[in-house]
Order: sequence, then structure tokens, then C-alpha cells
Amino acid sequence: MPNRSTDALFQLVKSLEKSEKRNFKLYVKRNTATEDLKIIQLFDALDKMNDYHEKQLLKRTKNISKQQLSNIKSHLYKQILSSLRLIKDEHNIDIQLHEQMDHARVLYNKGLYLQSLKILDRMKETARANQQLTFLQQALFFEKKIETLFITRSMQNRADELSAESDAVNSQLSLVNQLSNLSLQLYSWYIKHGHARNEMDEQRISTFFKKHLPAEAQQATGFYEKLYLYQSCCWYSFIRQDFTAYYHDSQKWVHLFEAYPALLKVETAAYIKGMHNLMAAHFNLLNHQKLEESIREFEHFTKQKYVQENENNRLLAYQYLYTARINLYFLKGTFTKGLRLVPFLEDMLKAYGLFLDTHRVLVFYYKIASLYFGSGNNEKAIDYLNRIINQKGDLRTDLQCYSRLLHLIAHYELGNFDLLEYLIKSVYRYMAKMGNLSKVEKEMFAFLRHSFHVGAHALKPEFEKLLLKLRKYEGNQLESRAFVYFDVISWLESKISGVNVQDVIREKFLRGGRSRVAENKNSAGGL
Repeated sequence: MPNRSTDALFQLVKSLEKSEKRNFKLYVKRNTATEDLKIIQLFDALDKMNDYHEKQLLKRTKNISKQQLSNIKSHLYKQILSSLRLIKDEHNIDIQLHEQMDHARVLYNKGLYLQSLKILDRMKETARANQQLTFLQQALFFEKKIETLFITRSMQNRADELSAESDAVNSQLSLVNQLSNLSLQLYSWYIKHGHARNEMDEQRISTFFKKHLPAEAQQATGFYEKLYLYQSCCWYSFIRQDFTAYYHDSQKWVHLFEAYPALLKVETAAYIKGMHNLMAAHFNLLNHQKLEESIREFEHFTKQKYVQENENNRLLAYQYLYTARINLYFLKGTFTKGLRLVPFLEDMLKAYGLFLDTHRVLVFYYKIASLYFGSGNNEKAIDYLNRIINQKGDLRTDLQCYSRLLHLIAHYELGNFDLLEYLIKSVYRYMAKMGNLSKVEKEMFAFLRHSFHVGAHALKPEFEKLLLKLRKYEGNQLESRAFVYFDVISWLESKISGVNVQDVIREKFLRGGRSRVAENKNSAGGL
């Protein structure tokens, strides 16, 4: 796993670009000629470290005692943030609005009430243009305070107008809050569990969604109400594996930015996430042409200045672009070709290890393992699956379960029969404990146990029997979860025909005859 140091200052220093580091030193030295400032010494020492170790840090900063370190680190952290604010204000609407509010307060404290109100008017105009409701609410609250405490005579009937404005903004914010809560809760459920595992999960998710979806949501008029509504619908459809609805919801999400083009630069990360889900929807529906078109469109978008100059946007774009490219290799059955991306992925995971969330890293490991498994390199597949299995915590229990299942199958392929009896029992117990045992998996475990007692010459008919049993579950939505994570149908067909899994999938792709639900989608990378 990439290094995930929890030291906040170290992470901040490592996130800085060369120009930002140069700007920081100029900022710190602006009022002094002293070259050996302790915070600069500390900054340089942290900048040169690959991993955070306090003992090494103290050795490199001999002028700083252990007792001083905590205070100096805190001071350095604040100074870096202050220097970044000076060079980032023109690119961030939040910072611009904060600055306008600061100016309004300064003028208010000087007793210049009319000037303060003029600043607030400009702030409100900017906030409305960019749908920044919380800033609009702050401006209105401050404006009411000024009008209440002082007779400004700024406008007749001002009390009625301000009250009406406040009520409208509060009503809009209430809807945004309800929808954003719903979106967050659904996303959190998916991150923990993955797709709905059974009828109970299906019922719980449906009940929760219907109970918490505001009645007025469908009449939403503002950008953020619609954004969180489409996100909520997206997560709901994806969890339930209703991939057609997932496609329509993600498409609405992306098209929302066409109706509000000015917000593309304000909510760039939300657009990137929307494009990721739209590409994942094309993948889940096996629409390789639409996926290729979306990848080209997304690649063009990622070259925009406001994407490249923002570390968060750039990192998100790289993650989702790599994910979409791998998915296209899966669809086309060109697993070996897809392995060319692995060195670039490894470099990205190493370079951005401090900033990538564990969930995204695990998804990449599973996809890389699937590429190796599909191309016939089971040893490398096992290496990457072990990285997932050895990860502690309850994140993505579904991914943990199917990583263990694929790990078991890879050992079966290698003929490691001395391990298989133990692995079969261990994986079965784990999946049962996590509530991930469907009828498909039970049939697979029964076959694996039985295959120990069948000679190699008699295995082909047994593979054929299992294939017939599993095909009857292909149209069952509650059973499709098993096919999503591991393309057992193509694996069985590969065993029967004596070729690699990728060859089976490639032949299906060229024939254009792949099943929407049952074929290899590896949708662990959705959302």
C-alpha cells in the first residue's frame, strides 16, 4: 500500500509544487533578512524526507528542540496556508467571497456602513451568479444586522425585501441540505457494502431512499439541488444494479453543467465525478463505442488549465481516466494490452500515495489483478489480490470477499491443491460472515470441493455442468452481483475450450454477443 503518513504538515509540504515552495519562502522572508529562520529549516527538512519520521526530522533540524517542534510545526502550517491563499485567490470562488465578506466587516468596524453594504451587494451578486447559497445567506444575515442596528436609509421597504430574500435562500438551503445528506448516506452505504447483496439489502435501500427523498425534490430549480438529486439517484441505481437507470442519472448529472456552464470551473471535481460515473455506466451496459467517445471527451477536458493547475482536480481526473481505460480493455478482451498501463498506475499510486483514499487504491489493485488473471498470469494476480486481502478495516467488504474468491480461483488455476482445501473453507466462512454468499457462489464452492475427487480427464464435463447451472442465474438481478465482480461464465468457458479468459471475452466482443449483466464488468470501480 502507498505510504499514508498521518502527519498533516508533512502531507501539506509534499503537496506543494515548485512555484508554491518558492512563493512560500518569499512570503516568510518578506519581513526579515535572516536566512536561517527555524520554520524554513523545518520546511526544508520535511521537503527532503520521503517518509515522515520525527527522530530523523530532529536530527536534520539541530536548532530545534523536541519541546519546540510542536509549536514550530503549527506555525509553519499556518504560514504555508497563508502563502497559498495569496496565490490561489483568483482561481477559487470561495476564497473570493470570503475576501469580500472580510472587506465588508472591516468597513463595518470602521463605521462605514454604506460602503460595507455596497461590498455586500457585490458579494450577493457574485454568490447568486455562482449558486453559492451559504455565502448568500451570510451576506443577507450581515446586511440585516447593519439595517437593524443603524438607520442607513439605503432603500425603502428594505425590511420586507431582506426578509423575503432570506426566506427564499433558507428554503433553498434546506432542500440542498436534505438532498446532500441523502447522497452522502447512499454513497457511504456503497463504500462499506458495495452492491445490494440480497432482498433484505434491496428492501432497506429502497425504503431509506423513498423515506429521505424530499417531496419537492423533483421540482428543484437550482444547480445544487439538482446536483445532489442526480447524485442520490445515481448511487441508488448503482447499488441496486439497475444499470440502465444508473446511465440516465449519471447523464443528467453531466448535462447539468451544460445548463450552468459558469459552474464548471467552480465545481470541477463534481463534473469529473459525474463523467466517471457516466463512463462507468457505459461500461456496465457494455457500450464500448459510447465509452470510447466519453474517454476522448474526458481526455480533452482534462487538458483544461483549470484542471491541470488544481492538484485535486488533476488527481481525480487521472484516477478516473485510468479507470475508464482499463474498463475499455476489459470490454474488448485485450487484457494483455491493458497491462501496459500497470507501470503508469504504480507510478501514480506511489507519487500520490499520500493523497489517494484507500477505497480508490483497492479498486485499482482489483482491476490490475483482474488484468493479470484474464491474461493468464495468476502469480501476479495473487500478488495484487494479497494487497487487498491484507488491508485492515471494514472498507468495501464486497471487494474483500471477491478478492478472496478470485485469489482462490487463481490458486486453483496454478494447481496449488495443498492450499486449496484450507482456502475453500476460509473464503467460504468469510463470505458467509459478510453476507456475500449467493446461490452462484454456493454452486462454485460445491464444484471446487467436488473437483478434488475428480480426475483431470473428467473435469471438462464437470465444468460444463457448472456452466449450465450458473447460466440460469444470469437474468436474476439479485444474483448478478456475483457476475459483476468475477466473470465466472467466461472463466468456465475458458476451461472448457482450453484458452485464457481474455481470449473468450475477445471472441465474444468481436461477435458482439456479450450479455449485459453476466459478462465481465468488474464494476468494483463504479462510483
